[in-house]
Formats: sequence, structure tokens, C-alpha cells
Amino acid sequence: MVPERIVAHSSAAAGLLAFGIRPVAIYADTRIEDDLALNHLDLDGIEIVGEEWGAVNVEAVAAIDPDLIVAEWWPAEEAYSGLEEGTGAGNQALLDIAPIVGVEQGPSIRTMIEDYEELAESLGADIGAAGVEADRSRFETALADFQNAVAAKPDLSVLAVSPDVAGLYVAVPEHAAELSDFVEWGLDIVVPDSPDVGFEYWETLSWENAGKYQADLVIVDERSYPSNLDVAESQPTWPFIEAVARDAVAVWPAFWVRNYADYAMALERLTTAVEAADDKLVS
Repeated sequence: MVPERIVAHSSAAAGLLAFGIRPVAIYADTRIEDDLALNHLDLDGIEIVGEEWGAVNVEAVAAIDPDLIVAEWWPAEEAYSGLEEGTGAGNQALLDIAPIVGVEQGPSIRTMIEDYEELAESLGADIGAAGVEADRSRFETALADFQNAVAAKPDLSVLAVSPDVAGLYVAVPEHAAELSDFVEWGLDIVVPDSPDVGFEYWETLSWENAGKYQADLVIVDERSYPSNLDVAESQPTWPFIEAVARDAVAVWPAFWVRNYADYAMALERLTTAVEAADDKLVS
């Protein structure tokens, strides 16, 4: 029997909704209106059972009596979304409510989207629907344009960062699926040499050392944008990065893209930034 009553983590919901699979409930790591994966999707009639990382209303999930819970598998934590180390102990009760399945948070957003496509088809989605085909076609066009723009700037270097009051977090490309895609498609992204021990997604720099890594273009974590950029701009050392001093700053669609339409939009935007960048700025 194909599961019909699905509770999904917000990222999984964004992946499934694009193929016409509507969960009956969603839990998120932040307020729904702040969740970039969801904020443009129709959530009418879908119950919200969590809007804070690590805090799922397990009683509400149990009352829904789902057939299936869909959440992403995070290899570094060896846990599904909502069950990572540090989440509320009560969340483990989700394992007793319904089977949990999901796409692996892996080395490629494109692969994740294809995995969601396969999962959605197994749940009854029509992956040949006109809307799905249009989104897929837009993505393929955006990808070709992006690769052409990157090829035209062979010396371009890019630094992916997430600014915070506590410091500047420099992303490790191999641990961010979209950055891994960009690298595969030819973009030269700076690899920090001293990732944080135990949390290898980033190297944390004090603001005094903000200029440790240089690049022709800086891309900023979109999840708390533009407030995080405001934080960076309040730091006198932010312009120690030459690209920042030259206003070569764009947005990085960090950790939230889960469908063809969103990926196409993100690639179109990044293509514009690549085309405008000076690939000889720091080379």
C-alpha cells in the first residue's frame, strides 16, 4: 500500500511538493516564513508540527497517525533531520510512530533532486507532468548557461562564507552539496585549510582574521540574508577580503535548494554574478 499520510521535514517537503506529493504535516528548523525551501510554496491545509531546530511536537505527529515520515539522512551525524545529536530527547519517539525514510544529504543537490523525483514517483507522483517537465527544462538551461559563464572566466576564484557576530564561517565545499555541484561544473571554490574539529562543514575565523582567504568573488550564505551581510558590513575587517572591497559579493543558496525550479533560479542568479566578476582580481 502506498503511504498517503506523510509527515515531512521542511527540506523533504520542498522536494516532494515540487512533484505533487503533499505531506499532511511539516516540521522545520525555523519559522516557516523564514524557511527558504518553503516560503514560496502552497502549504494550505498542511499542519505545522515544529518551527525550531531540535523541537518537534511529537504528540501532534502521533495524533496525525502518519503512514510515513520523510526526512533527510545526514551522514556526518548519522541521523535523520530532527533526530541529530543535540535535538530534544523526545524526538526519538518519532522512530516509534512511523517508518522514516529519506534522501541522503550528499555531495550533489542535483542528485538529491533526482532522488526526490524517484521517491515521489514511488509515492504516486506523475513525474512527467507538464509543470515538472517545465521546471526540469529551466534547470537544464540554467545549468548550461552557468557552465558557459564559468568556462569564460577560467581564473575566477570564489569564497563561500557565512558571517555571524561570533566570526566568519568559511565553507568547506565538499560538505555543502550545492558547492560540490559548482565545483564539479568548473567553479574554483576556495577550500579552507583548517576546518573546525568535530564540525567539518566550516573553518571559523575570528573577525580579526577575516582576510585569511582571498578570492575574486565572495558568496554569502542566503539562509539569514541580508541580516548576516549587515553583520559582516558592521565589521571593520570585512573589507580585508579584496572581493568585498571591490563590491564583488553575491548570494550562495546554502543548504536549502531541493527542487528543479529553485535550483534553476539560484543558478541564474549566480551566473549573473560570475559574468560580472573580475577573474583577475586576486589571481
